[in-house]
Amino acid sequence: MTEAQLDALGPALATFLERFMPRFRSAPTFEHLRTYTRGLLSDLPRKTAEPIALAAGTPVRTLQEFLRDHKWDHDGAGHDIRAHLAQLLPTLTADDLGTVGLLDETSATKKGDQTPGVAHQYLGCVGKVDDGIVTVHLGACRGTFKTLLDADLFLPERWSDDRPRCRAAGIPDGVVHRPKWRMALEQLDRARTDGVELDWLTFDSEYGKSPAFLAELEVRSQAFVGDVPRRFSCRAAGATEARPEKGVKGQAAEQVVRQAHVFRSQKWQVLRLSRLTAEDQLWRAKSARVWVSGEQGWSERAYTLVWACSEKTGEEKFLVSNASAERPVERLVRVAFCRANVEHAFRICKSELGFTHFEGRNYVALRRHLVLCVAMMAFVAEHTQRLRGEKSPGHGGAGVPGVEAPEPHLVGAGA
Repeated sequence: MTEAQLDALGPALATFLERFMPRFRSAPTFEHLRTYTRGLLSDLPRKTAEPIALAAGTPVRTLQEFLRDHKWDHDGAGHDIRAHLAQLLPTLTADDLGTVGLLDETSATKKGDQTPGVAHQYLGCVGKVDDGIVTVHLGACRGTFKTLLDADLFLPERWSDDRPRCRAAGIPDGVVHRPKWRMALEQLDRARTDGVELDWLTFDSEYGKSPAFLAELEVRSQAFVGDVPRRFSCRAAGATEARPEKGVKGQAAEQVVRQAHVFRSQKWQVLRLSRLTAEDQLWRAKSARVWVSGEQGWSERAYTLVWACSEKTGEEKFLVSNASAERPVERLVRVAFCRANVEHAFRICKSELGFTHFEGRNYVALRRHLVLCVAMMAFVAEHTQRLRGEKSPGHGGAGVPGVEAPEPHLVGAGA
């Protein structure tokens, strides 16, 4: 980065934050927004209210109250972020996939039992059941750009069923346990309401395992390609695509791809999947139309089931899409592999923006911390994209995410 580029980031942050001003009732509270977001973008080792306040010369209690008690509309701020990204995304250079929505969840270990939503549950961050919280997210990528759009705390049933405990943590009575796929649909609906248009949506098997979720995406006319479990229940559609009769049981996807004639008679398609910062991957794939079996019976229409195998490791993936049968299988696999972009966004949020650093016992404070982290992720992504575009095509860092110096540190210095 040049000195001029570094100096420009401070004013750029001030301009970015101005869109949130109508969400605040007083100028002093808005100034606390500036303080907190600069802290998230700084190189502080811990980005909670106390170290941010001490570094800024602000009373610690004041910044804690800014998150917990001050009057400002954090839900409205979330709307403003998505509305901004709805305008930004179509202006960015894209490949033939366009804008791809990314559904996923992330987690953080938390000790004690006071943090809202903390429970003994599966945490992907440690790969086992442990004490912590889980958050559900919608993100988006377009070309080399990637960011988060939304964030929600997953509320385990044991919390939802204990309303006195919820009230003590500031969790409104209207916030109850919902399956993660229901939360994902709510986020998709909010993004659409705020003007975000997604050419595709992709997700992992935690969401793809639910036929009801797939059906809801159909109702919304949302094109998707998502992972499903090996035991996902379906039946090969056959040449006529006639739905199985009532009472016919489904088969596991791993059985269908090995036993159904429509799969066995196919030759493998070899796909080369390019990556910016690593060697290309070779995968083999087959695809066919299938009917999906769920609690409400067989799906109203046939889906495309893709069976993909890694040439290097032998790893298998089972993907389901509502795309038409004419869609190239190579494109469907590429959409599914876009999900790596949300993992990149999580890494940036956790390592640079203090996403999992929250310490507190109040639901509103946690929600506000999540919203502001999503806002700063959008800011970092937008200016990373801009600065990447300013490099000459022959520059070693042009178009390569992650090669620039960590932008949060630079913004802190520029501010």
